[in-house]
Amino acid sequence: MAMQMQLEANADTSVEEESFGPQPVSRLEQCGINANDVKKLEEAGFHTVEAVAYAPKKELINIKGISEAKADKILAEAAKLVPMGFTTATEFHQRRSEIIQITTGSKELDKLLQGGIETGSITEMFGEFRTGKTQICHTLAVTCQLPIDRGGGEGKAMYIDTEGTFRPERLLAVAER
Repeated sequence: MAMQMQLEANADTSVEEESFGPQPVSRLEQCGINANDVKKLEEAGFHTVEAVAYAPKKELINIKGISEAKADKILAEAAKLVPMGFTTATEFHQRRSEIIQITTGSKELDKLLQGGIETGSITEMFGEFRTGKTQICHTLAVTCQLPIDRGGGEGKAMYIDTEGTFRPERLLAVAER
């Protein structure tokens, strides 16, 4: 019995790990959905498991060769692969407690931002040229790698330079401060 529970737990974990991002509709074949039915779904314009999971049953039944029973089974299997539930306040609070504030390198700016730049979100900076936007980005690329107790995130940075002006020596100067 314990072995069976462990196998089920491992199966649940592997499904969760694999369910990150859009999944091709062919993934339903691994869940016991007939390959011909998957092909019918693709021909009807359903190319991801998510598209199937969020589709009304009536829409699936309108596909030639998909009966109501098949539609129920397809939707049930798709729902197992796609997280479709609600987030409780407790879960939301837990996720918020895991957010790290990364320092901008300026105590005053960090104070305005209520602690720094939050992880797990997108932050946009805009303004006149020569106002420090690039300098803040360079600083964040360095500080995000610092230990948490020093205002960092113990992470890594990916710097996307759309203008071709990135100079690594500028990061080195920031890191040496």
